[in-house]
Amino acid sequence: MKGVVGTNLVAQVGFIVKDVEATKAKWAEFLGVEAPPTVPCGDYAITQTEYKGQPAPEANCLMAFFDVGPGLQLELIQPNENPSTWREFLNEHGEGMHHLAFNVKNGMQKAIIDCTEFGMKLEQKGEYGDGSGRYAYLSAYEPLKVLVELLESDR
Repeated sequence: MKGVVGTNLVAQVGFIVKDVEATKAKWAEFLGVEAPPTVPCGDYAITQTEYKGQPAPEANCLMAFFDVGPGLQLELIQPNENPSTWREFLNEHGEGMHHLAFNVKNGMQKAIIDCTEFGMKLEQKGEYGDGSGRYAYLSAYEPLKVLVELLESDR
């Protein structure tokens, strides 16, 4: 059985932070690895970010990614001040675990529909900053007590 999104393998654990540079330095020290580069989420012309069903050209963040196991990534996200799922989380909950992500292989739209039928609500979606895929955040607080991110790569 492959579950609602076609896999039961967690691909990423995401954290919302106030200061990505300080937090990634601590994670690097904790893990005993080099700190990864910090990258912006990308320009709206590519990302086409939508938040709560509306275009969100000002939604942005800084990110850092640690590979922490076969197929598992730790993501640190520092949101800007504009409305987004990242900013909403920081405002309402403070820093902490934001999402669990899963790689989608049978189409993002189908996965979003399947998740919606399961009881989740689409919060934000967009393209990767380099245009190589897409993401969608779905509120799964009611059924699963966490935000779920779907990731679909074109590579």
